Amino acid sequence: MSLMISVSGIRGIFGSHLNPENLVTFTAAYGTWLKGGAVVVGRDSRVTGQICEDIVCATLQSVGCDVIKIGIAPTPTVAMSVLKHNAAGGIILTASHNPEQWNALKLLNNKSEFLDAEQGRKVLDIAEKGAFSYKMFDEIGKITIENEAIDHHIEKVLKLPYINADTIKKKQFSVAVDAVNGAGSVALPALLEKLGARVHKLHCEPNGLFPHNPEPLPEHLTEICEFVKKSRCDLGVVTDPDGDRLALVDENGRLFGEEYTQVAAFDFMLGKKPGDTATNLSSSRAADDITKKYGKVCHRAAVGEINVVKVMQQKGAVISGEGNGGVINPDLHPGRDALVGTAMILQHLAELGMKASTYRDTLPDYEMSKQKIELTHLGTDADSLLEKVAELYRDHKPNTTDGVKIDFDTGWVHFRKSNTEPIVRVYSEAKTADEAKKLAKNLISSIQ
Repeated sequence: MSLMISVSGIRGIFGSHLNPENLVTFTAAYGTWLKGGAVVVGRDSRVTGQICEDIVCATLQSVGCDVIKIGIAPTPTVAMSVLKHNAAGGIILTASHNPEQWNALKLLNNKSEFLDAEQGRKVLDIAEKGAFSYKMFDEIGKITIENEAIDHHIEKVLKLPYINADTIKKKQFSVAVDAVNGAGSVALPALLEKLGARVHKLHCEPNGLFPHNPEPLPEHLTEICEFVKKSRCDLGVVTDPDGDRLALVDENGRLFGEEYTQVAAFDFMLGKKPGDTATNLSSSRAADDITKKYGKVCHRAAVGEINVVKVMQQKGAVISGEGNGGVINPDLHPGRDALVGTAMILQHLAELGMKASTYRDTLPDYEMSKQKIELTHLGTDADSLLEKVAELYRDHKPNTTDGVKIDFDTGWVHFRKSNTEPIVRVYSEAKTADEAKKLAKNLISSIQ
């Protein structure tokens, strides 16, 4: 697979398409775009993290940027450090949920947001032209080592007005943690200990050797589910290698479902701070249901974290997220954060006095289906197909912000084109898995 280049960074298999040359190119372009200033650099625990960090930091120095190195730290910790130091930006070296042979650059602006489309295009334009602002010997940047970034992040979580550590401590929660030996291996257990939890660590050695597929999906999480049940834990928490996504396991070893992390977070926040919410178009309708329970509106954005953040800001939403286990709390920083998500969930359970399973059963239930349309068999391109879908279902007033999403009384179907394959992805949701699959198949058949 070739190097994946987007406005938010680059991603690839190290030693193949991701190499020192293109790390220098994109880092120099980013530093040139910033026109100097301080840049926070953090990384997940991948084996290639150290060499990538050395290349990136030296390159930033060469274009006149000062570097604040925080070492192995979750992506949201880097975001918090950008705000703490009033930095010009931040770089996270992480390929998120990709296997260990991958690595990537993720780029933040001075608001600790991922670059938006316009900002990203400017960086890519500089990279393409090779218009780098390399500095003379007396203008290069300096490097500072920051060892308190994780502590600062945890401290800010605990200072949120609706997080009361004493309330949580009284419950003496027993919590199992699977950090997949990633960047959350130190941070997540440390937060839980501050909250008085008895912590059971599974795969919390930040060595970058992932013990299972690092994407927190049900088929990869059988070990912690069994452990929670066998060890009689109150909760299991799972994060991906860079610590921004959060999956939950109840005391019976049952997964909440990745869509329900943000739903639970919405439920908690709206009980504390009334307001609208925001999520992406492919996230569960349960987010709308919970928001409506409080008499508010759930606003929908195009898929992509920065798109959700922008809608959250435009609409003044008090909480947002993504259905992949992403909780975005603007009181802390504008990005997904497994640490604040964990604290919010524990506070919620402590105040409700409920077991995790009992609480999960109070949430609205939906099931999703994920299918695809092979364009090569239809003799058409993705854009033409999406136009036809929108026209065919125009009476349903489809949302065309990102592909075509059609809402029905019984569920919804979302068509999005792939950027890497000649296919259109078809996501659907209904009350049962069979209904969701049938809903999508019916639409696909009518289109074909």
